[in-house]
Amino acid sequence: MGRYTFTKNLETGNAIIDKEHRELIDAVNKLMDACSEGKGRAFMEQTTDFLNHYVDLHFSHEEQLQQKSGYPGIRAHHAFHEKYKQTLREITFAITKSGPTIVELGKLNGHISLLISHIRTEDKKLGGFLNGSHAGVKLA
Repeated sequence: MGRYTFTKNLETGNAIIDKEHRELIDAVNKLMDACSEGKGRAFMEQTTDFLNHYVDLHFSHEEQLQQKSGYPGIRAHHAFHEKYKQTLREITFAITKSGPTIVELGKLNGHISLLISHIRTEDKKLGGFLNGSHAGVKLA
C-alpha cells in the first residue's frame, strides 16, 4: 500500500489548514506503516487514537474558520466532517480489534482517498474564500 504525500495540488492557501493537512497525512502514513510492519495491538491503538483525535481537532479548526468568516458552504462541510469522523472511527476500531486485514486496509485506503479528494475540492474552495475578502480571519 502506497504512502500518501502532501502535494502542491492539495494546498488551500491557508497556512493553518495546510499545516494540519500535512500532519494528518503524516498520521495516516504512520498508521499505514504500522499495519504493513505488523506492529502490536498497543501501537495500533495508539496510532489509530492519534489519527481520530487529530481528524476531530482539524475538522473543528476548519469549522471555526468557516463560522468566523461566514463561509456559505459551512453546513454541507460540517455534514461531511461528521459522517467522515464516524466512518473513520468504525474502520480504525475494526483494525485494532481484528488486526489490519486486507478488507479493513482496503476500507481505510478508500476512506483516506475520500479525504484527499475533499481537500482537493472543498477545502480548496474554503481556502480561496478565506484568502479573498476574509483574509484576516484567524483561529481563536
